[in-house]
This record gives sequence, structure tokens and C-alpha cells, in this order.
Amino acid sequence: MKRFILSVRKKGVVILPKELRAAVNIDEGSKVSAEIRDDGLLLKPLRPLVVRVDPKVVEEALLEEGEAEEEKIREILGTLRGRH
Repeated sequence: MKRFILSVRKKGVVILPKELRAAVNIDEGSKVSAEIRDDGLLLKPLRPLVVRVDPKVVEEALLEEGEAEEEKIREILGTLRGRH
């Protein structure tokens, strides 16, 4: 395991050397998580969580959401019509 000594600059800015970034696949714009530990600070690249979802489940959820929105619109229109 290779260690790096880094400096903290104004406003808490820490520059990660290119070798370190390359070793853990951190590019410009990458997100990292920072965790305070008893023995210091742990920085880890934040990777998106890939979740497999059954397309039928998504379709059903979108259908239910659409029906709920339509019902809301009917209620609003009914309230507006009742005012006249």
C-alpha cells in the first residue's frame, strides 16, 4: 500500500495527486464520500449503485402514478367548476 502526504490549502482544499486519482479511478467531477473514523478520515470514490428492476414493475408504478395524477386533476377541475 502506497501512502501519500497531502497538504490542506485555503478553505480545506486538498489536491489529490494524479497517481492517487488514477489508482482509484477518480476523474475531474467525480464524487467521493468522506467518512470520519476514530483513526482519521476515509475518502472513497462514490460509485453509482446499479439496480436491476423488472420493467413490468416500473410500468405498473408509472401507470398508478398517472392514474393518481388524473384523479387529482379531476378533483381540482371539479372544485374550480363549483366556484362559478
